[in-house]
Amino acid sequence: MRNRILTFVLLLVACGNLCAQQKKSSDLLPAEQEIMLKYGADRLGKRHDAAMERFRSHRLGAFIHWGLYAIPGGEWNGKVYNGAAEWLKSWANVPSEEWMKLMNQWNPQRFDATKWARMAKEMGVKYVKITTKHHEGFCLWPSKYTKYTVANTPYKKDILGELVKAYNKEGIDVHFYFSVMDWSHPDYRYDIKSEDDEIAFRRFLEFTDNQLKELASLYPTVKDFWFDGTWDESIKKNGWWTAHVEQMLKEMLPGVTINSRLRADDYGKRHFDSNGHLMGDYESGYERRLPNPVKDLKVTKWDWEACMTIPENQWGYHKDWSLSYVKNSVEVLERIVHAVSMGGNMVVNFGPQPDGDFRHEEKELAEAVGRWMKKNGECVYGCDYAGLEKQDWGYYTRNGNDIYMVVFNLPFSKWLTVKTPKELKPVEAVTLDGQKVEVVETTNNEYNVKVPEKIIGDPFVIKLKVEIVNGSVDKYKAALT
Repeated sequence: MRNRILTFVLLLVACGNLCAQQKKSSDLLPAEQEIMLKYGADRLGKRHDAAMERFRSHRLGAFIHWGLYAIPGGEWNGKVYNGAAEWLKSWANVPSEEWMKLMNQWNPQRFDATKWARMAKEMGVKYVKITTKHHEGFCLWPSKYTKYTVANTPYKKDILGELVKAYNKEGIDVHFYFSVMDWSHPDYRYDIKSEDDEIAFRRFLEFTDNQLKELASLYPTVKDFWFDGTWDESIKKNGWWTAHVEQMLKEMLPGVTINSRLRADDYGKRHFDSNGHLMGDYESGYERRLPNPVKDLKVTKWDWEACMTIPENQWGYHKDWSLSYVKNSVEVLERIVHAVSMGGNMVVNFGPQPDGDFRHEEKELAEAVGRWMKKNGECVYGCDYAGLEKQDWGYYTRNGNDIYMVVFNLPFSKWLTVKTPKELKPVEAVTLDGQKVEVVETTNNEYNVKVPEKIIGDPFVIKLKVEIVNGSVDKYKAALT
């Protein structure tokens, strides 16, 4: 009898482990197995309203990380820290009172919002995400709910307001980065372990609500809120608040988009709820990384956005870029196209200097990306996942019946392999400078595309016109093996 009970228990444990593995490996639970959630996803699938379609079609954005951390630039008391400069307060264990004295030095005399906006326009970005407040708690707008704002610096002026006006004038949408975690606020808690913690954190959430309402009211043209600093247990234990914030902002600003990083469900599950459904309007977990173009095609089922740094891991201004690997313009372009080829957006980060200007490396990269986008931008803007098998020469993007071959790795043969689904047939191929390209069918649903003789070193684009073929008949006999 004892052996039977032991066997039964082992079977239950094995079954439980198997179920857990199946749940982990599955994107979604079957509907009949889903658990009831009050604060999970508010819809299934992608949003298809005009505001979301606009967000999706833009594909290329820029990120601006600017705050007090730009002043020390990764160095504190003579020691240079290799970690991300905007985390310097944490790396160097600087008390908030001492850190906030940097406000006395905040006077960016070379800051010119118009020049910033023109630089973004020339680069070809369609939207810009601005750090309204990073973890340090310093606000780029004159918030009435804290003393730690630009209004109490030698500069005094509303930097956020100037940027919103300048970018909007250039036709560039403005998105707000907002850190929920706030090192400057006495009521912030990393976890809730007592009644006193609960009371303090409730005050903090009210303070955060007020700042968000203030931003939405002062700058009503904002198109998106990109939340950060939401990974602590204190937030995960208050999933109700994350759902409340999303609803509050969407009521104040119809059409506004919210990233998945804000959200936690009833059980503290983030980004995707306990049933595997995306919370927020787009996934925002791809930071300095991208999904695998062959193995991770599940991401094409929802909207997502990646963000990347130019040096290896610097968002805010760091004095010394020699401490990490710095990407060149071709590497940045490849990451942009990689994201678009899988149905995502890409945001390229810039960390302005304390004087309000950009370092020359950032300006040169923005110019190089802009030159390429002016010539080839139609393979990025408004494009999506093409549904074709990935090839080693580069990436596909698609807009309707136009499929773009974005070539980063030119094969020695100068012939590019294209494998299409049965229903698609390439009928014409041209480079984006208008030169016709030869297309040769080699076997069923497989083609070779000839690379033009005069191809310069930059990544180049060939546009395939395709047509949908119904009831196609195989012309080639399968090989006997």
